[in-house]
Amino acid sequence: MISDPSKRYQAFPPVRLPDRRWPSNTLTVAPAWCSVDLRDGNQALPEPMGVTQKLEFFKELVRVGFKEIEVGFPAASNTEFEFVRRLIDEQRIPDDVTIQVLLQAREEQVERTIESLVGAKNVIIHLYNSTSPAQRRVVFGLDKPDIIEIARRGTRWIKDRLPRLTGSNVRFQYSPESFSATEVDFAVKICEAVMDAWAPSAGEKIILNLPDTVEVAMPNVYADQIEWFIRHLKNRASAIVSVHTHNDRGTGVAATELALLAGAERVEGTLFGNGERTGNLDIVTVALNMYAHGLAPRLDFSDISHVRKIYERYTRMEVPPRQPYGGDLVFTAFSGSHQDAIKKGFADRHQNPDRVWDVPYLTIDPADLGREYSEVIRVNSQSGKGGIAYLLESEHGIYLPRPLQVEFGKYANDEIDQLGREVTAAELRKIFWRQYVNISAPYALEHFHADGAEGRMHCRATVTDGNRRLYLTGEGNGPIAAFVQGLIVSGIKPFEVSTYAEHSLGGGSEASAISYIQIRATDGQTAFGAGTDTSIELASIKAVLSALNRLAMFSAK
Repeated sequence: MISDPSKRYQAFPPVRLPDRRWPSNTLTVAPAWCSVDLRDGNQALPEPMGVTQKLEFFKELVRVGFKEIEVGFPAASNTEFEFVRRLIDEQRIPDDVTIQVLLQAREEQVERTIESLVGAKNVIIHLYNSTSPAQRRVVFGLDKPDIIEIARRGTRWIKDRLPRLTGSNVRFQYSPESFSATEVDFAVKICEAVMDAWAPSAGEKIILNLPDTVEVAMPNVYADQIEWFIRHLKNRASAIVSVHTHNDRGTGVAATELALLAGAERVEGTLFGNGERTGNLDIVTVALNMYAHGLAPRLDFSDISHVRKIYERYTRMEVPPRQPYGGDLVFTAFSGSHQDAIKKGFADRHQNPDRVWDVPYLTIDPADLGREYSEVIRVNSQSGKGGIAYLLESEHGIYLPRPLQVEFGKYANDEIDQLGREVTAAELRKIFWRQYVNISAPYALEHFHADGAEGRMHCRATVTDGNRRLYLTGEGNGPIAAFVQGLIVSGIKPFEVSTYAEHSLGGGSEASAISYIQIRATDGQTAFGAGTDTSIELASIKAVLSALNRLAMFSAK
């Protein structure tokens, strides 16, 4: 890098639009979507798709709900031509889907393109030529009038050949490629020249696609360009304004969203943003951003994992784990504070299912995209008690009291840290069982019976302490109190129960129960224990002994 980049680079000049309106606008309807996965996305692949792969990918794009799909550049290669012909000849195109084909303003390309489309029901013919100063100077060596003539001539060639597409509903699209780097007044001028040559009407509109072919400015500048273009275009009622952004500055999504505020009505892009250099617009992100704001995107991503699977299979590209909405980790929290907030958010959601979605850290319900709640919390050594508690609850129905969540979180994190990897809910359950449940040394239960009335319970129990048997009797206001008194009378160091909770594990006649007990010794030392049994009474007694055994282990240390 050079110390003074201004010697080599300069900021893109802003558009003079002091009364811009787009910042105050809001989106109220989704745009028309056009997938360019099979052309712009495909040409950017290290290994482009073959015909069979493109046919399968086309089927998935139709299933998702795209009504306009750019299927290729049939004049560029035999593979592209064959693909278009198979779509038409094998009647693979639904009646409500329009295929779009791309071509340059060259007569031989027009011929080949028209030949590829014979018999198609709904077609968009997409003509483009580059218009930016750099392209005019470096690539073509032509001035503005010559560039306009290229576009006008290509339009006439296409129009003259339309009688060969009898029975086809043909629409026309023109793109001043590199629009974002083109002077806006020249972009308007060349588009108006194309419109004059094509002669569209309000009933048969032309599509004017304004590509952000290379991002050269911040997205607000692109929005200004779109609004300026729309406000200065003659015969605006006869045109659909479309945008096609790339991601060179990492702001392709923002550029598209601001362009829609500026008046664009149609969006071209690819699933997950595959395309040249840093990629095209990620249509998934823009569509689901709208969905998260209560706007129906008219695309179906209710099984986002399936869409991603198809994408990765045929493009041989991978969706990054942090890719919005589709990545493995986008509905996942490792941070303890995030996990705790999400856990509480789901609990609140359970109590208020009809409330507008407002779960901390999650802009959208994962279930709407076919994702599972269990994916939201994943535990590693940096995770907190909230995530650990959530996984035990959601996967195993284990509801730890709050103080026990805090205590167990420390044990779990220590073990996970030693493992040096993420752990599953099943592994967390094993850790909890090993630390707390039915701990049977030094004291183990052999027998317990309690009865009584009017708030007074009597118990008889047998507890082993190594090779020694303790025959206990005690009384209290419940079975637990009676058992604790019996232990203390037998000579065990006095303690009291400070926390008690219990719930069932599963349902049906064979369901077991789990009890959580915290005890406090006279010296202030505390310990938690847990017990399980088909009898809630016995589960509680086992929890007392688990806590007592854990307290004995602490004292031994």
